[in-house]
Amino acid sequence: MSEEFFYGTGRRKTAVARTRLYKGNGRILINNRPYEEYFPRPTLRVIVRQALALTRTDGKFDVKVNVCGGGIAGQAEAVRHGIARALLHVDPELRGTLKKAGLLTRDAREKERKKYGQRGARARFQYSKR
Repeated sequence: MSEEFFYGTGRRKTAVARTRLYKGNGRILINNRPYEEYFPRPTLRVIVRQALALTRTDGKFDVKVNVCGGGIAGQAEAVRHGIARALLHVDPELRGTLKKAGLLTRDAREKERKKYGQRGARARFQYSKR
């Protein structure tokens, strides 16, 4: 890998992905493991490659990601967000394509906290009239 890289941070729920794009031939490493090994489900692999496939930069960059927090699906979407943001540093012309696909927007949905006096965030304790 070359020394010059493009950086992007991706987030989803509580997952944070710190992404680096190097000039290369399409190898993706997540936490120093191949992405096929890190994400066992094919749907998660598609999510990770989505930004690269959409911009037709699939075989042009090596991707190195450090991801932590959250679950496996949230991490995959954080990686996708990070790659999309890093691609903007590579070529600002890609902004329209990525924006239209919704890959630059941070998905702000988070788990709602449990409230006191209730069983969960919205669910109440069972009410007994008699």
